[in-house]
Amino acid sequence: MAATSMPIATLTALEVLKSGGNALDAAIAAVAVLGVVEPQSTGIGGDCFCLYAPAGTGKVVAMNGSGRAPAAATPEALRSRQVSTLVNTSPHVVTVPGAISAWELLNRTHGRKPLGELLRPAIRCAEEGWPVHPRVAADWAAAAGKLRGNEASARRFMVDGEAPAVGHRFVQPELGRTLRAIAERGARAFYEGEIAADMVAALRALGGLHTEEDFARGLTQAEFVEPISIGWRGMQVFQCPPNGSGMHVLQILGILGGFDTPAQGPISAERYHRHIEAARLVYRDRDAFLADPSQADVPVAALTDPGYLAALRGLIRDDRAMRTLPPAGPGDLTRHKDTVYLCVVDQDGNACSFINSLFESFGSGILAEKSGVMLHNRGFGFRLQEGHPNCIAPNKRPLHTIIPGMVMKDGECIMPYGVMGGHFQPMGQTLFLTNHFEFGLDVQEAIDCPRLFPSPAKGVVQVERGIPTAVLDRLSRLGHEVAQIEKPHGGGQAILIDRKRGLLVGGSDPRKDGCALGF
Repeated sequence: MAATSMPIATLTALEVLKSGGNALDAAIAAVAVLGVVEPQSTGIGGDCFCLYAPAGTGKVVAMNGSGRAPAAATPEALRSRQVSTLVNTSPHVVTVPGAISAWELLNRTHGRKPLGELLRPAIRCAEEGWPVHPRVAADWAAAAGKLRGNEASARRFMVDGEAPAVGHRFVQPELGRTLRAIAERGARAFYEGEIAADMVAALRALGGLHTEEDFARGLTQAEFVEPISIGWRGMQVFQCPPNGSGMHVLQILGILGGFDTPAQGPISAERYHRHIEAARLVYRDRDAFLADPSQADVPVAALTDPGYLAALRGLIRDDRAMRTLPPAGPGDLTRHKDTVYLCVVDQDGNACSFINSLFESFGSGILAEKSGVMLHNRGFGFRLQEGHPNCIAPNKRPLHTIIPGMVMKDGECIMPYGVMGGHFQPMGQTLFLTNHFEFGLDVQEAIDCPRLFPSPAKGVVQVERGIPTAVLDRLSRLGHEVAQIEKPHGGGQAILIDRKRGLLVGGSDPRKDGCALGF
């Protein structure tokens, strides 16, 4: 079974499985297609993370495929260029893309099929074109201003000055040639030579600090890392470690796990209130501590310690919201968006949880035109605040929002899952997990259930349509400022492995254009 955010990607994954590929092969082929047909969300100019559970091992393998800042990226260098704040369309928020490095390493270590074969469907979609789907068209139109701001993007990603309409066949011959080069010569074709030179030239023309040497180092930047996990409701929930925000999923689950299940159900003020309060506390910790652990001390053990999470739980009252939040972290610590997710399970029981992203819609909006690579803006997660763990620095990875999830029980994978949506992801994952495993909603119902998010940036609880007015009124009386949003929170996919009945049960989010299919 495969579940992705576009039907053609799901079908691509199934074809790989039918032809003898494993779950990881299918995931790489599917995400490569998504980088062509869902270009606002993902692409080879972005980053990826992966959790992979090889059947029969009882283990979860974690991959960090996030890129690093240029060697010259320092607060001083940026200030010398009159940069006092990071802007989401600036070359200074483009880190060296890590996706291709990660795809090659994952494929070489755990795949069955050659990478070149897995890229063929994406090459075909790029060269022959693919019709624009409804959600893609809506996102494209919303990002039109960003695309018009870059000459190359305006030429290649706009049609007569406007975003392409639903059904427009969008052709990307330059991207097709780049994918062919990677298929023939591997990741080295992306990080060295003319493709890398094109990306560097596009960035430096806008004042970027990138060099071809930075990109050459990117060839080996993806790495296997030790996953982190928490025991929850008789299961183990796994995440990738920092610089990703997966540990905040574990924190929220750890806080909520000590409460009795609200009798009022999943769409109730009681349930939402506790979840909002837990998320507020956890996102406060994120902003204080999450950074690249190779260059900063990220106290994962302390922040996921049961005693600490119990103390946070004790701050949550059912009769009112917290007016102010206490300082971040345990007392003995020093203070200091758009994405695609997919999952695949193969006939042998190998399970893959895979996420790939440009961050915001169309990333930085900067297109390397000759190579057809749209560059992400993941470095927008950095700060310029010197002394902060997440301050920009040479060869440093920024705070990352994309987080694949995996649930294990008794040494076996029972669910690869993920929820897209930038900063929303820890909130989204924990809403989904509690919907299914705590409140008993089936996989699709748990994905469909209306969502909300206490946005740290906005200072309000952003709510989707579908939450009853009475529930919103009750949340307001508890002290939450709620605001209705038009665009839904993220999207998600999951595959439940029902070993007792020998079934796979998949779900795919109606907030996107995708589907779950099996055979």
